[in-house]
Amino acid sequence: MIVTVFRNRLNPDHSSEYYELAPRIAALAVDMPGYVWHKSFTAEDGERVTIVEFADKESHEAWARHPEHRAAMEKGRDRLYQFYDIKICNDDRSASFEA
Repeated sequence: MIVTVFRNRLNPDHSSEYYELAPRIAALAVDMPGYVWHKSFTAEDGERVTIVEFADKESHEAWARHPEHRAAMEKGRDRLYQFYDIKICNDDRSASFEA
């Protein structure tokens, strides 16, 4: 598994544009081979975190190269985000529990 942790803060001047684009980009990710899941959270201070899991490195890299995703990333750098930080991690060990 490949897990991406995407921390960011929206640029308030362009947040409406982000909220128009985000559902399309999320739908593209869900349709990608190897997609497992993703969830987004917003902290009280406005920082946002999205966690995305892909089955393997190849499917994650295919997502990273998807043309619409690439265009959205460029738009994010240009105006949608005040900052972002991305960590891409291998799942070397995992455990889960459900009662």
